[in-house]
Amino acid sequence: MASKLRLFTKRFFIYSNLVVVFFFLLSCLVPLLNPQKWWFISFLGLAFPFLLLLVLFFLFGWLMILKPKQALISFVALLLGIKSILVFLAFHTPKTFNYKREPGTIRVVSWNVARFIELKRNTNKGSATRLKMLDLLKQQNADVLCLQEFHTSTNPEYYNNIETVQQELGYPYYYFSFDADGDNHYYSSIIFSRFPIIDSGRIRYPRPTLPDVLLHADIKVNGDTIRFYTTHLQSLQFSKNDYERIEKIKTAEDSLLSNSKGILAKLRRGISNRSIQADIVHEVIGNSPHPLLFCADLNDVPNSYTYSTVKGNMQDAFLKKGTGIGRTFTGLSPTLRIDYIFADHNFSIKQFKRVTKKYSDHFMLVADVELRK
Repeated sequence: MASKLRLFTKRFFIYSNLVVVFFFLLSCLVPLLNPQKWWFISFLGLAFPFLLLLVLFFLFGWLMILKPKQALISFVALLLGIKSILVFLAFHTPKTFNYKREPGTIRVVSWNVARFIELKRNTNKGSATRLKMLDLLKQQNADVLCLQEFHTSTNPEYYNNIETVQQELGYPYYYFSFDADGDNHYYSSIIFSRFPIIDSGRIRYPRPTLPDVLLHADIKVNGDTIRFYTTHLQSLQFSKNDYERIEKIKTAEDSLLSNSKGILAKLRRGISNRSIQADIVHEVIGNSPHPLLFCADLNDVPNSYTYSTVKGNMQDAFLKKGTGIGRTFTGLSPTLRIDYIFADHNFSIKQFKRVTKKYSDHFMLVADVELRK
C-alpha cells in the first residue's frame, strides 16, 4: 500500500511539473504571437513571473530529494525560456545613483505623472502631492523630461502645469499635443527640454484604440541632434469597481466567474489594441533620421508582444543597469514593469534609477546616457 502511495505521489508531481512547464513555455511564446489572433495566449504573459516561480520550485524540489532526472524537466524548460527570463530580470549589482553629472552625459526622466493627482488649485502647501512631485522632478536635474498622463489648464481655477515646469523647474522648451480634456483642460504626453527643440511631430493612434499620441522632439544637444519619443499606450481602463472585483478574486469572495468576466474583457481589449499601437510605433521609430531615445508607459510587461515589438533591437536601460524585477506600477502586482527608457545603439547607458516614491501610481525612471563618438 505504501509503495502504491509513493508511486501515485511521484507521478502526480511529475505530471504537475509537466503541466507547469507547458504553460511556462507557452508564456515564453507570447512576444512572438500577435494578440489580434492569439489574445487567449497573450494572457499568459502576465502570468510569466508566477509560472517561472513554479518551474524553479519544481527544479529545487526534485534536487532536494535527489531526483536529478526529474529535475531535468524544469532545467530544460528554463534553458528554452532563457530569453524571456533575461528581459524579465536584471542581474546587476545594486549601485547608488550618482547625481553628480559626468561630462558629455544626457540625463532623461520618464514618468507617468497621473495628471499630478491634484487638478484644481488649493492652498494645502504642507501636504500637496503635486508640489512634492514637482520637487522630485527638480531634484533629478535632468536635461529632458518625458511625462505621460500630463494635465494642464488655461482655466485660472486649475493648475497651468506647463507654465510651472517652464518657470520653476527651468525647462524653457516643450512639445505638447494639447488634446482637449474638457473646457480649457488638456491631457496628453509631453516632452520638456533645457536644450532647443528644432523640430517636432505627433502621430495619433487610430480607432479602435484610445486616442493616445506618439510624440517626438528633435533636440539640439551640444551640437548633436537627438530624437526623443514619448507615448502612453492604451491602458486597461480599470475602474474602482474592477479593482474591488480583483480584491474579491484574491480573497475568494463571491463568484469567481462573475467577478472575472468584465476584467477579462478589458484585458483582452487592452492587449489587442496595444498591439495595433505597438506596430505603429515600431514602424515610425524605425524611420528616425537621428539617434533616438524612447520613453514610454507601454502598459505592458516585458514578456509581451507590445514590449518585444516596440523595443526591437534597442537597449532597455533597466536591463543594462538595473537590478531585479524593476516594478514601475505601484498597484495590482509587484511584477508589473510597464514603464521604460529605451536607447538605440548610438548611445552608451551610464546609469539608471527607479525613484520609488509613491506620489503617482507609477515610479519615476531616470537614466544617464552618452552619445557614442
